[in-house]
Amino acid sequence: MSPPGKQNTAAYTDPAVLKHKLERAALPGAPTDQPYTPACVFLLLFNREAPCILAIQKTDTQGYRWRNQIALPGGHVSDEDATPVDTVFRELEEELGIDRGQVDFIGSMGHFQTQKNTDIEVFLGIWAGEKPIRFDPGEIAGVLEIPLPELFQLHADSGFRGENPQDCDLIYPVSGRVIWGVTARILHFFMELFDPV
Repeated sequence: MSPPGKQNTAAYTDPAVLKHKLERAALPGAPTDQPYTPACVFLLLFNREAPCILAIQKTDTQGYRWRNQIALPGGHVSDEDATPVDTVFRELEEELGIDRGQVDFIGSMGHFQTQKNTDIEVFLGIWAGEKPIRFDPGEIAGVLEIPLPELFQLHADSGFRGENPQDCDLIYPVSGRVIWGVTARILHFFMELFDPV
C-alpha cells in the first residue's frame, strides 16, 4: 500500500469529497463520564506543491502547559462564543490572523481529550493560503506546513495504518520535530478516515 500520490492530491482540497467522508464517518463524541474544559481547534488543509496541514509550535516558556508542543490552531471556549464554530474561528484569527473569508468550512471531526481534562472539538477546513500569517511570538514559536504525502508515508511506515496504538507509542517525527499527544491522536484519526487506500 502506498501513500497518496499526485493523482490523489485533489481530493484533499475538494470540499465535496471531504464533506462526503465526514458525513459517513463514526466521529468520537464528547465525554459524559467527567467534567472537561472545552476547547476547539482547526485542522486546516491547504495547497503548496502538495496538500499540507497547517500547524503551530508553542513557545518554549517555563511553566507553560503546552510548552514546545506541536498543535493545531485553536483554544478554549469563551463565554462570549455563541457556538464552538465561533470559538474556532475567533481563535484562528487571534492566533494566526486568518479570518472566516479565507476558510472553506467542512465540519466537525469529533471530540478528543487531553490527559489534562480538556475536551477538544476538531473542525476541518480548507485554507485559501493566500494572505500572510501573523502570530504572537510570545505564544507561538513558529508555523509549520506538514506535507500530507510525507505524513501518510510516516503513518504507514510506523505501522499505524489500520491500528489503534497506545498514546505513548503514537508519535510522528516530521521535519525535525515530534508530534505527540492529542495532536498525534487527531492526525491519526484524520489519516485513518481519509486514507485513500
